[in-house]
Parts: sequence; C-alpha cells; structure tokens
Amino acid sequence: MKRIIQCTFFCFSIFLIDGCRKPEKTEELLLEKLREKKTYAEILSYTHSIGIDTALAAKRGPLALLEEISYGHKPLHIRYTAKVLMPDSARIREAAWALVEGKTKNIEKVLAELEPSIPAYVQLKSHYVRFRDSGRADSAAVVAESLNAYRWMNRQAQGAERMVLVNTRGAYLKGFDAAGNQKLSMRVIVGKKDSPTPNIDTYATNIILYPYWNVPTNIALKEMLPKIKEDAEYLENNGMAVIDMKGDSVDAHSINWSEISEDNFPYRFRQDTGEDNSLGLLKVNIKNPLAIYLHDTNVRTLFVSDQRWRSHGCVRLQYPAQLANFLAGEHMLNDDFVNDTLTNQKPKSTKLKQKVPVFILYLGADINDAGQLVFFKDIYGRKSGVV
Repeated sequence: MKRIIQCTFFCFSIFLIDGCRKPEKTEELLLEKLREKKTYAEILSYTHSIGIDTALAAKRGPLALLEEISYGHKPLHIRYTAKVLMPDSARIREAAWALVEGKTKNIEKVLAELEPSIPAYVQLKSHYVRFRDSGRADSAAVVAESLNAYRWMNRQAQGAERMVLVNTRGAYLKGFDAAGNQKLSMRVIVGKKDSPTPNIDTYATNIILYPYWNVPTNIALKEMLPKIKEDAEYLENNGMAVIDMKGDSVDAHSINWSEISEDNFPYRFRQDTGEDNSLGLLKVNIKNPLAIYLHDTNVRTLFVSDQRWRSHGCVRLQYPAQLANFLAGEHMLNDDFVNDTLTNQKPKSTKLKQKVPVFILYLGADINDAGQLVFFKDIYGRKSGVV
C-alpha cells in the first residue's frame, strides 16, 4: 500500500511539473502566436502605415512582414547586385517573441525599432503618412519607394562603417556613417537618357590616381572612329594610344583607317593620364560587370548646371578628393589635389581596407541637405512619378 501511495505521489508530481513547464520556444509556436487575430492585425496595420504592400508581403507569412519592415525588398530596375545579404533573423525573431509574449504593450514601438534609424528615412516616413492621410496617393507612392530603398540599404550595409548612395534621378551623391548620419554630399553627372546609368547594388574596391581611360568599344566605334577618319591627328591631339589585341601599343599612322569598321576593329583606345584625361585624376572602382565607375572629370564647370544627365553611364564626381577620403576612412587627398604639373603620371591604385557599400539607385523622392523633401523629374522615363 505504501508503495502504491509513493508511486501515485511520484506520478502526480511529474504531472504537475509537466503541467507547469513553459512550452518550448519553437518556430511553429512563434508563427501560431503571430497569426493570432489581434497581433497579426496590428502588424498589418503598421506595415501599411509605412508604405509596405501588405498583400504582397503577407503571402510569405508574419515573419516576412517583420523582415520587410526592417530590410525591405530589392528596389526596381537593379541590373546588378554584388551579393544579397541575409537578414538578421535573430533580431527579427527577438522582436517577434517580444510581440507575442506581451513583454510590451506598445507593439508600435517594437516594430519601429526594427526600422532603419537613418534620419532621412525617419523624415521620409513622416511625409509618407502626411500624403497618405491627405489623400495624395501618387506622392505617397513615390515616397514609399524611397522608404523601401533605404530599408534595402539597411539590409545590404549590415556591419559597414560607411556607405554611399548615388541617386541618378536627382544627380547627387550622399555618404553615410554606420548610424545613417549624412557625412558627405555632392553633385554628380550621370548618364544621358539614351545611355542611362544602371541601378547597381555593390561596393567600392579601390581608388586609382592618374587613371588611364580605356575607351568603351561603343564609344570608340560610334563617336571616335568617324573623327579619326576625318582627322589623322585626332588620336594624338586627344592623348589617345592605340592598343592591339595583345596589349601592345600600335603606331596610329601605320593603320589604314579607311579599312577599319565595326566588323573589323582589332584595337582599343586608351587615353593617357593627366588633366586632359576624361576621367580626370581619380577613379573609384566599384564591383560590377557593366563597366560603371565613379570618377573625376576634366570638365568641372558642368557641376554648376542643373542639367547633369550628360555622361555615357559612369558617374562624374564634383568633389573626388572628398569621396576618396570618405571611402578610405582617412585623409588621402586635399581638395586642391588637381595640379597642372601632374601629367604623364603612372596610375596608382589604393585598395580600400574595408568594402564600402555603394548604391546607385533611381529615387523619385529624398531629403535634401536642408532637411526638405524633394521630388525629382523622371529623367529616364521609367515611370510617371511626381515632379
């Protein structure tokens, strides 16, 4: 009888322990609690309030909504992405458990902490709410795309000490520190409408002083070859060398240019270094297969113009020395590094100690240096937008 009582007591104790034990924090339990009507409705409401397409994101589940709030999705028209980084899933799940366990009654605060802390993003969010609440749906839609772009930058720049944004629609460049504070700003010249600068999500690799300009084949054939056939001294007058398929220099006067055509062009052109070089005295290489880079220019007067869509696709810099110093994280050059005596120099490459994310995007709206919301004309005609 005593044994029966002891056994019964033991079994009852195990039952109490099991009954009081908290359920294990599994993925299934988390998703189940996130899908509870009230919690899910509040998440949907918040995502909608910051310009996220809830119908699209909701198809992937509640955790995907939280990921979208923090990291967004790839912006439109990106032609090249160096690498898509994985989101910080631990951070997403920590926020999710905070929502379902009732550790805070302020769900909006938990969700807001997932978002980028970039000041420009915070300001854009307030403008989005204003446009949405006042019924200006078109303006709200343009701002929503910019909000997503900043969320995507937040995803791709994880762990970076600095990052760079080139907005081709506004023809300017910004540099941000790790906290998203703007540390650099300048005008740029970008691609013309018929040779637009592509959207790229990549990183800077190295800085080259006194770069050669290896002329792209399409420019060599369509723009330079007709001029060479008209003027035998064109190449010499523009500091151009002719390079054959082996990489050797060829005497331009030894070539019968009348026989050269698009179908018969076994050469490339390379412009010598110096002040007259189309790349100026500095070039920033960014990883991409599209032959796009950031560079100085030998025509610096064009930055005063508001019509800065003039290049074949690359990005010309108003303040190349400032960008070089920013990318390097240390002082490399003075602003007045341009010097007429720096001619016929050999290219000098400096590899960056850390990868610096570079985003070339086409944003219809952004915050300017004065903290004001600005809409930009749709120069490339990619969508109607607001001007």
